Amino acid sequence: MDAFGPRRSAAFFDLDKTIIARSSSMAFSRSFYEGGLITRTKALRTAFAQFLFEVGGADERQTTRLRDALSELIAGWDVAHVDAIVAETLHEHIDPIVYQEALDLIRRHQANGRDVVIVSASAAQVVEPIAELLGADAVVASRMEVEDGRFTGEISFYAYGPAKEAAIRELAAARGYDLRASYAYSDSITDAPMLDAVGHGFAVNPDRTMRRAAHRHGWGVLTFKRPVGLRSSNATRPAIVAAIAVGAVVGVWALAVLARRDREA
Repeated sequence: MDAFGPRRSAAFFDLDKTIIARSSSMAFSRSFYEGGLITRTKALRTAFAQFLFEVGGADERQTTRLRDALSELIAGWDVAHVDAIVAETLHEHIDPIVYQEALDLIRRHQANGRDVVIVSASAAQVVEPIAELLGADAVVASRMEVEDGRFTGEISFYAYGPAKEAAIRELAAARGYDLRASYAYSDSITDAPMLDAVGHGFAVNPDRTMRRAAHRHGWGVLTFKRPVGLRSSNATRPAIVAAIAVGAVVGVWALAVLARRDREA
């Protein structure tokens, strides 16, 4: 508390595998494919990067690999077309994979007068509509360069690692947040700087590395296991895992088919 009373505080949430059960960017991959933005070859390449991200954990190497794959994927895309696809399919792809525990936390922080800020390495074109759907107050997301209405494939700001910490400190200064009274949540060890920047950091569904870091830094540990969604309680974690597994099998099978065709050509 300062001379003028208590300062504002905020709750900062990572998005992928913290609020939702998978990568937000890849959640729209089928719609992007159907909308003519993704070729079969690029779809397989990006799906493989996503598979490694899902099963290998969101460490720096896997996150960088996924970033590079997505950056290559979107080069040349029409921004207005992307915005339209995301808007049209937002509920279809995002509603079923929101963790109920994350949603409850968001509502609790808002009830206690804290702003909720989504902080994600995914592109703003994907993160901002999701944040609006969740009722978040602000967004920190990666920014893609645009030229003549199309993505160049270059990233002007990558909201990742120490850049997340710098961004929330900048936002806190602009909005008057007291970071010592603020909260942060993430599943990824790459978000350690963000969790350390606030007074109350929490590791969500931590792997062994993240759990050791939580013990060392004094973060809380939370388990989110009910991706029941915003409008339906039918989606369960086993269903999400099964969908990822099936997608991986199909992807590997398709890669084998393409390789065989190349040999026979």
